[in-house]
Amino acid sequence: MTVRQAGADDAVGGVRPRWVALPETVEEVAAVLRACAGQDLAVVPAGGGTKLHWAPPPERCDVLLDLCCMNEILEHAAGDLVVRTQAGVTMGALAGVLAGKGQELALDVPFAEHATVGGTLAAAPPGPRAFRYGGARDLLIGITVVLADGTIARSGGKVVKNVAGYDLGKLFTGSYGTLGVIAEATFRLHPLPPDRRWVVARLDRAETPRIAAALAASQAEPSAVEVDRPDPGGPITLAALVEGTAAEDRAGTLRELIGAGSVTRERPPWWGLIQRDEVLVEVRFPPSATGAVLDAAAEAGLPLRGSPASGRVLLESWQAVEEDELVAVVAGLRERAEAAGGRVNVLAAPYESVERWGDVSALPLMRRVKERFDPGRRMSPGRFVGGI
Repeated sequence: MTVRQAGADDAVGGVRPRWVALPETVEEVAAVLRACAGQDLAVVPAGGGTKLHWAPPPERCDVLLDLCCMNEILEHAAGDLVVRTQAGVTMGALAGVLAGKGQELALDVPFAEHATVGGTLAAAPPGPRAFRYGGARDLLIGITVVLADGTIARSGGKVVKNVAGYDLGKLFTGSYGTLGVIAEATFRLHPLPPDRRWVVARLDRAETPRIAAALAASQAEPSAVEVDRPDPGGPITLAALVEGTAAEDRAGTLRELIGAGSVTRERPPWWGLIQRDEVLVEVRFPPSATGAVLDAAAEAGLPLRGSPASGRVLLESWQAVEEDELVAVVAGLRERAEAAGGRVNVLAAPYESVERWGDVSALPLMRRVKERFDPGRRMSPGRFVGGI
């Protein structure tokens, strides 16, 4: 295992660690965390770094635990549609290996060339096809984690040691490294679809909610229904993906339902893309609130992209925004979204004064879980809801 002095490029949200550790095995991760526990050192796990600026900066960071060297695909049981991999494997590399066997992990991950398995689980960004396949939490069937005291724990597939009463996979997915270190993961796979078609149409805002709802309920079974509006006051491009058998005919059925647009084999250039994420705002909402969310995003003046069928969109800022302006935009957006039954999470922002999470009813429970897994608050302290 390599341990080196940290440099300026190793900072997390402006917080510079003292050391960077690069373990190669689960046991080496455990050794690092045991040593840090003995010295009360705070640890921030890192993968490809593509989403390390998401979430607030850590309160302190003594050791950056870089998992880039844990980059082996440990087992691919193609006949069982299961893969087990170390956390540092990039999603692009994993996709390439699986495609060679005609299979895929059905996660449309942004920055796939550099994003790692561990980082994808820790941040858990759902892609377009989460509408059909679910997100990382749904496709994860086993996980190996290392807790703050160096304990190695496993749950799900091939259990060796578990933490009684806890589903580690569900807890650690989306936890931003605040409960421990994700070291290995086992996923359920799907066969690569033999054919794909996209139905793409330009729509007015007023007709988008109705059409998106009709597509989501269609017996043609789209895998994803996405919208893109780069100009907050402009028209909306809607795209629906159909995969598998009779894709051409099923896509034609969706096009007739829309009443406009074209059918293509080419994915839209914006599909699943995060273009700029210095400011990145996530809005989750019941699909019935699609119209209200589109209006709120337009009023906020932010480009919008995401899934009205799944009830999740991302808003970006493609130009510099002042601190006071961003605080006001987020507050207004949150008020509108919550009135429609949704919620707003600020995934990335350059200003600490921006309220990231809003009111979270489950916060007391989340604090108890944090206390159970990391009583010393050494794992990415302050990076998650309520300063957890």
